[in-house]
Amino acid sequence: MSTAAQPIEPDEAVCTASDLRVSLRARGVDVVDGVDLVLRPGKIVGLVGESGSGKTTSGTALLGYARTGAAITGGQIIVAGHDVRSMSPGQVRRIRGIDIGYVPQDPSSALNPAIRIGAQLRELLDLHNVGTPAERADAIRTILPEVGLPNTDEFLRRYPHQLSGGQVQRVALAMVFLPRPKVLVLDEPTTGLDVTTQSMVLETLDRLCERFAVAALYVTHDLAVVATIADRVAVMYAGQLIEIGPAAEIFNRPGHPYTRALLNAIPHLHRSFALTGIPGRTPAPGARPSGCRFHDRCAFAIAECAATEPDYADVGPQHHARCIRTGELPAWDPRARAVADTDPQRERDLVLTVQDLNVYYGPAHVVHDVGFDLARREIVALVGESGSGKTTISRCVAGLHDQWDGEVDLGGEELVRSARRRTPEQRKRIQYIFQNPYGSLNPRRTVEQILLRPLELFGVAHGRAARERAAQLLDAVQLGEGALSLRTNRLSGGERQRVAIARALAAEPDILVCDEITSALDVSIQGSITELLNRIKNERSISMLFVTHDLALVRSIADRVLVLQHGRLVEGGLAADVLDRPEQTYTQDLLAHTPTLEHTLE
Repeated sequence: MSTAAQPIEPDEAVCTASDLRVSLRARGVDVVDGVDLVLRPGKIVGLVGESGSGKTTSGTALLGYARTGAAITGGQIIVAGHDVRSMSPGQVRRIRGIDIGYVPQDPSSALNPAIRIGAQLRELLDLHNVGTPAERADAIRTILPEVGLPNTDEFLRRYPHQLSGGQVQRVALAMVFLPRPKVLVLDEPTTGLDVTTQSMVLETLDRLCERFAVAALYVTHDLAVVATIADRVAVMYAGQLIEIGPAAEIFNRPGHPYTRALLNAIPHLHRSFALTGIPGRTPAPGARPSGCRFHDRCAFAIAECAATEPDYADVGPQHHARCIRTGELPAWDPRARAVADTDPQRERDLVLTVQDLNVYYGPAHVVHDVGFDLARREIVALVGESGSGKTTISRCVAGLHDQWDGEVDLGGEELVRSARRRTPEQRKRIQYIFQNPYGSLNPRRTVEQILLRPLELFGVAHGRAARERAAQLLDAVQLGEGALSLRTNRLSGGERQRVAIARALAAEPDILVCDEITSALDVSIQGSITELLNRIKNERSISMLFVTHDLALVRSIADRVLVLQHGRLVEGGLAADVLDRPEQTYTQDLLAHTPTLEHTLE
């Protein structure tokens, strides 16, 4: 049913971008420049890098699209035999969705909440007049089982809000595969999904690309996902591709210091590593340094790096890195970062005990008889699929949800349900760090005002002493004193999350409750936040409840782990024991579906 201009031979590239350049209209500066990509039928190329590196800009350029204020100003884009840059806007629109498809990061944004699923699937085929009405109906009934969804009338009558997050993502995949496109661009399609749902979506995508010979570009910051699904990996930094090669080569023999720095920030499921971030931040368009664009953040930089713009050097077969020191870098050994697991014999000084916790939302009983404890200088991770009760339990501990019964004991004092009815000292001792720093920090206040509030509220410091303490807190989370005068809209996501951590530390708590605080961050920022939390735990003797769906991260940050399913505690113990020797089938399934880089340790 495709409208491709020319047939594509199986061994031919079905999509190429040569010397691609996208620029900001008003400022005349490049967002991406000199990007070359080759996509082949049935193969997936992973495009990775930090936020601001130009990944999404490069991916959407293949569809002939540039965001408001930007334009594709150079290079050639060939998609399924079409020269995209020579086509009119109307001609480009006609091949979108037919020859080249796009799956956005938030699949719900691609679906109309007021239109039933069946009608939305038909709409694309109707718009492009693909096949007869009967053929369109048959195509819809055929594609839904391919993505693991029912093709019943009842399902087709549902609205998007009646589906789970994983079902919505699979509907988006069904929609994009329905017209049998030749090329597919996926922009962070599994961000925010739990590991089981993510694994299901990735398996579906991999199978469909191979079955229908679709060439795919998978844009993500999650290198563990890329290691699971991609045939080749392209690493992007500051608008340039700085390394490209077969996936196994990239992960086992990274040839660029930036790629190595990204890999140093990634946790492994069955070995504990000291995670590290990358100093500084990705430079914005118009502010990129001369020479190698990474030299000001690079641990291997020499004076020549600042003066010479590197060309590609060969690392291995079909593996190239844009670095003048590629041949001089030390051998790559990820095991050098390994650290010891928590000592099972260490003494535990309990600061929190939870017994027989039952939680309700109205008449719904959502958490059942959960009990656990937390010791000083210990991190306990709460893990499980979406809806397992992780965040609900953490909110009860912090007093942010009051429909529960059972016992929560803080240092010998039984806590009442609501934080509003707890004493100031009890509220001070438990501080909550929310998942989204964009929503939890007041955009109208400066960083200084945000930090002064808990210092004064809990009587920690006032006046000049409070301002000095605020500066010390920023230093503790590795932000400079200069950030005090800034509002949060001037900060990156990772910097905002550091401010949120500093605000929680201002109260001098005994316990931090961390609710998915790294889930939306780049791996490099996640590594630096993880490094920061471990340092805070040891230096300040603080305990933490760490809510996450990332089991690999648990191995590097948590001492103990609690596995939850449908509001029930199904397994718990030392992180190393649970992750290496799980006893429950549910835990085994979670681990089996977790993307991992374990093959790089062989």
